Amino acid sequence: MGIIHVERERETRKILLSLARSIQERDLVTYEHSRRVATYIQRLARHLGWDKREVRNIALAALVHDLGKTWIANDILNKSEALSEEERRKMERHPVIGARILIGCDVPPFYVETVLYHHEAWDGRGYPAALRGEDIPLSARMLAIADVYDVLTSQRPYKAPLSREAARERLLQGSGTHFDPALIEAFLYLIDSTPNFTLAQHLCGIPSSESQSALPRRIFLPGHKTAPLPYLNIDESIHES
Repeated sequence: MGIIHVERERETRKILLSLARSIQERDLVTYEHSRRVATYIQRLARHLGWDKREVRNIALAALVHDLGKTWIANDILNKSEALSEEERRKMERHPVIGARILIGCDVPPFYVETVLYHHEAWDGRGYPAALRGEDIPLSARMLAIADVYDVLTSQRPYKAPLSREAARERLLQGSGTHFDPALIEAFLYLIDSTPNFTLAQHLCGIPSSESQSALPRRIFLPGHKTAPLPYLNIDESIHES
């Protein structure tokens, strides 16, 4: 690997970690969710035989997969009832918003595509582009599973957490419709074979819109001095300089 390529990867890593800090500042619930998703997707990527660099990169993509939600109003993010049609349309813009931010930061297409397409569905009924099957990038198909599993097993304003068994059943029901069947088979194997597979949700409550309304929607640029991020069970290779 050439020196220029190594330097580009290092700069990309700095940018993505800075963007993760912007999520931490704006919305702790989304930030904690992203950390757990990064851990789940690392496990899946390793199980599939990805090398250390590839595992690190997909974990970094997972850390910023909900970056676009930092531009969604808190009253939508934290709503305890079903979203209205207009609110749902606004929420479904978050992959596009996140991808546009990444494009503006000049990160490689792998990260842009992973973030942009993580809400696509195997049967073509997802968003934003209604891609189908293997037209969806592999990294986005993997992220979709890790993302949904954490949502299912976490407390949200609109739902109680499901047990590992109930969440497993929901994933299985979505195989071939929402999810890539081969990837679901691999992820379910990990659930069944890994003790304490489900990660704990460390935030006990959902912040109210009032408590977060004053937080700025900031994007931290590389070089901005902030405290190191205390990542949860995420491979230290992510932080290699």
